[in-house]
Amino acid sequence: MMDIDRIRRETPAASRLAYLHNAGAALMPAPVVAAMKEHIDLESEIGGYAAADRESRRLESVYGSVARLLNAAPDEIALMENATVAWQMAFYALQFRDGDRILTAEAEYAANYVAFLQVAKRTGVAIDIVPSDASGELDLAALERMIDERVKLIAITWVPTNGGLVNPAAAVGRIARARGIPYLLDACQAVGQMAVDVEAIGCDMLSATGRKFLRGPRGTGFLYVRRAMLHQLEPPMIDHFAAPWVSRDAYRLRDDARRFETWENNYAARLGLGAAVDYALDIGIGPIERRCRMLADRLRGGVASIRGIRIRDLGRAPGAIVSFTVEGYEAEAVVSGSAAAGITIGASDPSSTRIDAEIRSLPPVVRVSPHYYNTEAEIDRLIAHLAGLTPR
Repeated sequence: MMDIDRIRRETPAASRLAYLHNAGAALMPAPVVAAMKEHIDLESEIGGYAAADRESRRLESVYGSVARLLNAAPDEIALMENATVAWQMAFYALQFRDGDRILTAEAEYAANYVAFLQVAKRTGVAIDIVPSDASGELDLAALERMIDERVKLIAITWVPTNGGLVNPAAAVGRIARARGIPYLLDACQAVGQMAVDVEAIGCDMLSATGRKFLRGPRGTGFLYVRRAMLHQLEPPMIDHFAAPWVSRDAYRLRDDARRFETWENNYAARLGLGAAVDYALDIGIGPIERRCRMLADRLRGGVASIRGIRIRDLGRAPGAIVSFTVEGYEAEAVVSGSAAAGITIGASDPSSTRIDAEIRSLPPVVRVSPHYYNTEAEIDRLIAHLAGLTPR
């Protein structure tokens, strides 16, 4: 059983506000904050180098923690400063040429799509969008029909930044593996709110952040690269940590995923990330996922009954991101009004998922993202607040 009372005691801000903005940056639990503060204090006492040396075992253990979270091996993990850098290091390590094709989904995130555009501009690669099925999920039959010998990458966002959608990541993985096509998965909004098993998914590369549902610090993320894929990739940028300088005219790339890292790092943040992963694993990803879905479903059901509110979510089994519009109100006005009532929520602009927004004619949407430390009472409090808005 999940001890919600203990978890909320270890989340001090939970006593002051209803925090429902976990798709942006979740509230860190006390052990995460303590891990970072302790290391900063140690650095102030003995210096950064000595502190890293003293805490080397704990720092090394972060790789093992992330590996357990993903059902991967520690040597398949690189620790990065954020999810975007993690994704970029994998993507830009791939080689494309004129006539190659990249397949992606309608709800692909802006940071990823602009990278596709840049590589298309440089190389002539084509970006082809796999249509969605009637539920809004990536259409698997369409994906299979679109594959030919020119497809060099399938890259999708598993849980888009808005819309509630959970794309069929494992089914995409089976198709990619059967056809021998590299598969890059953006799991930024999935990690921490649902089970992520890279073996079951079948992805070759996966990127994620620490600050969202994992409840880690900002400025942290990680990259998974399947061992069989690793030696096909040379990072787009290297330093002497990623690739030791072995002779005057030669370097040698590391044999593990740390070839995507650089020598200098924020060690306090890394320890915070490790503490966040361990905290989630201690609670149990299964119970976390069930509670997240329960709270999100409660919110959708309550909001859907309010006149003037339109749910904008997609998919057969939406996750813990609830998106909607309120008739007569701009999304930011709903966000600021909720903040005044002690409820923290967010908004998402069409430019974050431009293709999906254009297809569905989406305006900026309100984005509410509950997490396991939230209570049913907080969900009901937001529903009551929204019901009290006067239609304009």
